[in-house]
Amino acid sequence: MRVVLAALIVLVLAGCAKPEDASLQGYVEGEFVLLASPYAGQLQKLYVRRGDRVERGRPVFALEQEAERSARREAEERLKSAQARLENLKLARRPAEIEALRAEVKQASAARALSAAQLAQQETLFKNGFISQARLDEARTAYERDTARLAETEAQVKNALAPLGREAERKAAEGEVAAARAAVEQAAWRLEQKSVAAPVSGLVQDTFFVEEEFVPAGRPVASLLPPGNVKARFYVSETSLGGISTGKAIEIRCDGCPAPIAAKITYVSNQAEYTPPVLYSKESRTKLMFLVEARPEPGDGAKLRPGQPVDVILK
Repeated sequence: MRVVLAALIVLVLAGCAKPEDASLQGYVEGEFVLLASPYAGQLQKLYVRRGDRVERGRPVFALEQEAERSARREAEERLKSAQARLENLKLARRPAEIEALRAEVKQASAARALSAAQLAQQETLFKNGFISQARLDEARTAYERDTARLAETEAQVKNALAPLGREAERKAAEGEVAAARAAVEQAAWRLEQKSVAAPVSGLVQDTFFVEEEFVPAGRPVASLLPPGNVKARFYVSETSLGGISTGKAIEIRCDGCPAPIAAKITYVSNQAEYTPPVLYSKESRTKLMFLVEARPEPGDGAKLRPGQPVDVILK
């Protein structure tokens, strides 16, 4: 009777034992996109609030931009000045300048004609013995001087009519235009950095500053959570590791979810941990556990929230 009674007690206790659950316990984690400006400034406008959904390209915040706008206007004016100088060098000189140069040519031509006549007269007088050699040399020097002056003025007219005659100046002006254009692009980029738009569509998880508050350079103003950046993290024991691999399909179940959410394993840790960061059961404390991550489709990821506990079913 004692043996029979002991056997009955064992059967009753076995029937009351808690059945092993086939699901794995885990939690949801998000990879946030932090939005910041590389420049400091006062927060003039915050276009979003915590919990809003924003589309890609929509403005999120704007810092004060007066200094950057002034710098861009200054760079644009410098570019216009450099371009005007380059265009001026590409063209011939103005008609009034050319006429003035031609008048100088006429004066130089008349002066040379006069010095030529005087030289001929002095040569005749020298042959007849009426003047000295010094007087003849002075007349010849004056003629050569006027001849050189005429050649100089004619070259100036030719240079004024031909824009290619100022090739070196034109190349220098082209370099100034390129430098001024680069300065404009740099100033425009700095201005754009003071106004930040959403790089991806997602949920505004948090904002860290309020309007009129000073924002240091590089400090995030808001954080976004794109639907594709939601993942489930859970742990499997060493004995179950053989059936886990990247690409394997799983199901995620959560409290309040109307239906299981399909996901695929994207990461399996190659290092064991004695205890997971979050303990879900006393039985798992003494086992070697491996971290596993799985991502649902972006449309399903929007149904989950970071920190939410979930049950994972291996398919």
